[in-house]
Amino acid sequence: MSKLSEIDAWLGQNFSALVAEHQVPGAAVAVFAQGEVIDHAAGLLNTGTGVESTVDSLFQVGSITKVWTTTLAMQMVDEGKLDLDKPVRTYLPEFVLSDEDAASRITVRQLTCHTSGFEGDIFTDTGQGDDCVEKLVATLADVPQLFGPGEMFSYNNAGYCVLGRLIEVLRGKPYDECLRDHLFTPLGLTHAATGPYDAIRYRAAIGHVQASPQDAPRPAPVWALTRSNAPAGSHLAMRPRDLLTFARMHLNEGRADDGTQVLKPETVHAMRERQVELPYLGLMGGAWGLGWMIFDWPGGPVIGHDGGTIGQSAFLRVVPGSDVAVALLTNGGKPLHLYLDVFGKVLGDLAGVEVPPLPEPNAAEAPADPARYVGEYSSLVADIVVSQDEDGGLWLERTPKGIFADLAKPEKNRLLGYKGDTLVAESGALGLHMPHAFVGDDGSGRALYVHTGRADRRVNR
Repeated sequence: MSKLSEIDAWLGQNFSALVAEHQVPGAAVAVFAQGEVIDHAAGLLNTGTGVESTVDSLFQVGSITKVWTTTLAMQMVDEGKLDLDKPVRTYLPEFVLSDEDAASRITVRQLTCHTSGFEGDIFTDTGQGDDCVEKLVATLADVPQLFGPGEMFSYNNAGYCVLGRLIEVLRGKPYDECLRDHLFTPLGLTHAATGPYDAIRYRAAIGHVQASPQDAPRPAPVWALTRSNAPAGSHLAMRPRDLLTFARMHLNEGRADDGTQVLKPETVHAMRERQVELPYLGLMGGAWGLGWMIFDWPGGPVIGHDGGTIGQSAFLRVVPGSDVAVALLTNGGKPLHLYLDVFGKVLGDLAGVEVPPLPEPNAAEAPADPARYVGEYSSLVADIVVSQDEDGGLWLERTPKGIFADLAKPEKNRLLGYKGDTLVAESGALGLHMPHAFVGDDGSGRALYVHTGRADRRVNR
């Protein structure tokens, strides 16, 4: 029996039980190795209707879309229409931020690897029309700059909306049409949708949310985020097998299954090259390429991306050195725990890759200088206060703002040691110890940012 056949048998015996164990309403997984794809599904697409998950069911892939958006951009690099190191304004003269100097200097490359420096969680609903991305980009004039372009990494959804708009302008058509014409069609995808009006033609999952960790997952009140954020990951949905068709193109020197050259081989490899190093965050990669996260795991390197929408979570990992790829799509519950169980087994057996565990507090890494962390930090989506109690313990209180005020409750958590200036929450949603990296210096020895993938800047002086 081949290794892939053994994994197929293991998933057949265990996947349903793991989905139930981790309170995931429904999930589907696909594995590519040894030139073949296997897939499995379990649970329900919607606990309100009882519709079962199948291998052909569509789930939202969330921010995995960003790799697709980057691929669309890199096709135009191949065609000589786009230069990654030119300022965005070369192609979008109307691009404006609150910091005029930064807006004039931000490059296309910096959009792809989240180093543009402006605040990125902008989810303004600009309607369902084909001009929604254009309208969103026009709202960025008041968005603050967190740091200078290229200085560091901070995850930026709005940056990908700008990149999506740039693609629209150079292609002369809406983003959704670019996806269909330049990726869906050449890749031969049969179960993929650019939004709800496409997805309704298939069996489609709805996300499930929980008011508290003790509650059972319930269907989310809406299916998706705003269409204006489509290039960043608000709408794209597909079955896992189609997601792996995209991954296989990246493994196969940019060629689709029928031999169509979707990307040049050198472009595929360029997308995997490290562009920026990340703070130590435990859950994310150690670096970012062009679109791809880069994971420095034993047995790697591994590239991939995760996605999260309203109650749906997606995971994609690709091991170029072993020609292995795995996609897991879920619709609620404890998806990270399911991911660890499935990817740990699959990548370990097929590629010799060791998937690290979730972050846990480390008593040997107690915060050396609590005063460095204490203070107030803020972004457009949350206010954070780090305080110290009379016993010397550190506490972090996070109050969501904007659209997240309706989706999440304020939380207060003790911060415990993890690794150096990265601390973890003592408790959190779904049993996750969320890492918080304190980076930079405000000139007096205090951290300038608290970083959770997104950099929230200190606001008290």
